[in-house]
Amino acid sequence: MIPTRFSAAVLLFLSLLLPSLCLGIRSIRIRVVDVDEFGVLWLRFAEAPDYRNGADCPVSTDGEFGSSCDASLVHIAMTLDSEYLRGSMAAVHSVLRHASCPEHVFFHFISAEFDPVSPRVLTQLVRSTFPSLNFKVYIFREDVVINLISSSIRQALENPLNYARNYLGDILDRCVERVIYLDSDVIVVDDIRKLWDIPLSGHRVIGAPEYCHANFTKYFTDSFWSDPVLSRVFASRKPCYFNTGVMVMDLSRWREGNYRKRIEKWMELQRKKRIYDLGSLPPFLLVFGGNVEPVHHRWNQHGLGGDNVRGSCRPLHPGPVSLLHWSGKGKPWVRLDAKNPCTLDSLWEPYDLYRANVQKLGFSSPTSSSTLVGNLGYFL
Repeated sequence: MIPTRFSAAVLLFLSLLLPSLCLGIRSIRIRVVDVDEFGVLWLRFAEAPDYRNGADCPVSTDGEFGSSCDASLVHIAMTLDSEYLRGSMAAVHSVLRHASCPEHVFFHFISAEFDPVSPRVLTQLVRSTFPSLNFKVYIFREDVVINLISSSIRQALENPLNYARNYLGDILDRCVERVIYLDSDVIVVDDIRKLWDIPLSGHRVIGAPEYCHANFTKYFTDSFWSDPVLSRVFASRKPCYFNTGVMVMDLSRWREGNYRKRIEKWMELQRKKRIYDLGSLPPFLLVFGGNVEPVHHRWNQHGLGGDNVRGSCRPLHPGPVSLLHWSGKGKPWVRLDAKNPCTLDSLWEPYDLYRANVQKLGFSSPTSSSTLVGNLGYFL
């Protein structure tokens, strides 16, 4: 267990001063994709520690934790793809490391049908890295959304998998009535059950940290605001910006209200008349802005990846920290490998279980491109 509250300054101080623990943990190697006709790329992940429940954890409702329908579980949904796999693994590791009842956490991974690394191989990697993890991998059919996606200010935001969160009510088992959605570029440094237990009052469908000081108008084009019919969507609401990378979602209400279709209608309109520039976020703002259960800002210290064009180094927001989010262009593993990290990237590094090797055919010794092996986050 970690302290329930700690300041951003203490977090940063400890992460920089205390040495990383290197444990004698096993690594695995799986061939995942050819580099070219002369070499292959190998992925290595160290096996995470076997995190187990404490004495005060509840007993499974069905005697075991293998079923996603167990009512005692905390459900987390994340995408799983080759590009952000390293981030996803670190995020899972951070959740388990700080969970009071890690065996009660069930991960739902959404994998793209045509990812360069097949969903089968991704599943093997997760199982080998987290042998005791309760999880399920679902295949997301990209053709469901591909014709609804419009161009964005950054090509990465056009990835169909970014829109998988719109379809969680359809993809996940019907018995899953509530889920926490997390982006792959987050680190959780608090007990995830605290976020899970946040109530969604009234008929609210999602809960997320809101940022009402942000300029809400900038998320939509001038043509949107100049259209008297379109802009009227917010007439009876006081919308605030919220980041869709961290959300508590009531899937029962989502399904009943057919919110997937409501979001798709805005995406269809976007294809005909450009009303926003920023990927999958604006449709959520259009549907839910002004009707979100406010969650404490500690649960999404976002923007650590910098802006969506240049990328930059940004500090933590004032206040306590439960979740760090490298939203924006810059990702910590990319900057660390380039030996040009931002200061806060050191907070992500202890959860990294990944190292990459490119082994050229005909050579007996692979060349390592990373030394971040078994660097575990015990600094909190």
